[in-house]
Amino acid sequence: MPLDAICLTAVKLELEERIVGQKIDKVQQPERDIVVLSLRGGDRPPCKLLISAGSGDMRAHLTEHRFDNPDSPPMFCMLLRKHLTGARITGIRQPPAERILEITLDAPDAMGVLCVKRLILELIGRLSNIILADGDGLIVDCLRRVGGDLTDKRAILPGLLYRPPTAQQGKLDPLKVTPCEWRELFDTTRSLTCDRWLLDHFRALSPLICRELSWRAYGEVDIRADAVRDGGEALGREFFALMGAAASENYEAWVMMAGGCAPRDFSYTRIMQYEGAADAIQAESFSEMLDDFYTRAQQLKRIRQRASATGKTVKTARGRIARKLAAQQAELVITADRDYLRECGDIITANLHLMKKGQHILAAQDFYAGDGTAGDGTVREIALDPRSTPQQNAAKYYKDYNKAKNAEKSLTEQIRLGESELEYLDSVIEEIALAENERDIIEIRRELVETGYIREDRKGQVKGQVKGKGKGKGKQAVSAPMMFKSSTGLQILTGRSNTQNDKLTLKTALKSDVWLHTQKIHGSHVIISCGGNPPDEQSLLEAAAIAAYYSAARSGGKVPVDYTQVKYVKKPAGARPGMVIYTNHKTLIASPDEVLVSRLRIDK
Repeated sequence: MPLDAICLTAVKLELEERIVGQKIDKVQQPERDIVVLSLRGGDRPPCKLLISAGSGDMRAHLTEHRFDNPDSPPMFCMLLRKHLTGARITGIRQPPAERILEITLDAPDAMGVLCVKRLILELIGRLSNIILADGDGLIVDCLRRVGGDLTDKRAILPGLLYRPPTAQQGKLDPLKVTPCEWRELFDTTRSLTCDRWLLDHFRALSPLICRELSWRAYGEVDIRADAVRDGGEALGREFFALMGAAASENYEAWVMMAGGCAPRDFSYTRIMQYEGAADAIQAESFSEMLDDFYTRAQQLKRIRQRASATGKTVKTARGRIARKLAAQQAELVITADRDYLRECGDIITANLHLMKKGQHILAAQDFYAGDGTAGDGTVREIALDPRSTPQQNAAKYYKDYNKAKNAEKSLTEQIRLGESELEYLDSVIEEIALAENERDIIEIRRELVETGYIREDRKGQVKGQVKGKGKGKGKQAVSAPMMFKSSTGLQILTGRSNTQNDKLTLKTALKSDVWLHTQKIHGSHVIISCGGNPPDEQSLLEAAAIAAYYSAARSGGKVPVDYTQVKYVKKPAGARPGMVIYTNHKTLIASPDEVLVSRLRIDK
């Protein structure tokens, strides 16, 4: 991704204005590679600084997203809390043309005396790291410990003196190169494409920027340097224009959206090489741009990864029930012909005097054919068991008839239960698809344990669950329903899972509150807390949009949403979690509106 050193400089300048002078109030490590610092104090509003040392998403920026803490904080998180809680940020430094940020802090020691600490962020691909050092440069600890053997790797271990990574050999700082150096360099090496030539000779430039400079100069992103006829003058002109803007701190946050919705690239200058294939949209700040580009997408990706095992379990169970249901329905079709068995028994009984033991087939008049008269002449051939007497053959057909008759009742009930179970599992699959965080997934797994789809081991640990997340580690923190506030001020609550839907509708909500649900579509229960008064039309429409958004119809168009008072919602005896029946309802049409849902939500 194009977070090069120049783009990081733009981020650093923006962070200086927001976080210098603030104190660290809270330290979180929601993921292995992510640290979030909650800041407050000074004359600036509170904010959260996100630092990621992931190999594919290394970055540092302010974030508006909420992160759930793991049940047991990692050791590095506890160390940062010990050393940095209450520390005041005094400055941010970036080595020239390097993807490294150094945050200096005044932190109180164990005796309350202020001392200097350095939080060093090395955002350099797969070698990215977060390092805490003291004022003398001695490493206190780091996210990833490196070295300790006899290799030539740069050792990063507690107690060692911090040494910055070696600058890329043979590459120049693009902000310091002169036009003469440029012409000399371009004339000596011209066997590559222009973008590759830039990437090989200058550090701090991303492949995206190198392609953009080539496109701006010659209208192509892959033109060879030895094919240009101006000796590289157009490329040099665009290069020095961009570097001049960077030197004067003239940065702009631009993000390229593919198809109008999916972020594709971002940069500190407007990217035009995609032409009509992507739309360039300017963000209000670099933090907002990076937060939208990385954090939201990464959160969804991590949730989907963690939900995959749960989803696989549910889909396996659903497939097994679907196959069983198909077999039962096939058996039910066969039972529809049970009268034929009884008729065969009657015909055998009527012809016992003509039959002998050892007979394989009875060909006798079928008095059930046509109008049933004796003169019809229709003959029915009935298979017999030659080892049985005629009376035993007749008894066998009567027995099969009674068995099919009883099977119809049993199969009808089993099919009803199977269809109900299939509907429940479909609702769980939708829950997994709509899960917003890890806690939602844990709650869904807990629901599956209660319904018998996931087993627990002898220690009370959910099978397949991450160690330390099960019941054996103490009481689980139960997530609260999602909370919204309508434009007119009414509170709207939305369940996150089937069990939470039951609790919200049947226990939490007042009988006079208004209940909403998508019509015949799996989705969350939505409650408008209206204090016994009818909700206004605006709140009702907004709650319906929320119900449509948190349903299986999220990606569709207009959705019918039923609403009624909570007192008219009942749960049938023995019904699965989330399954209810309701009466006295009305229906309105709503559209799943993500922008509206995000604006009304108050528990972000």
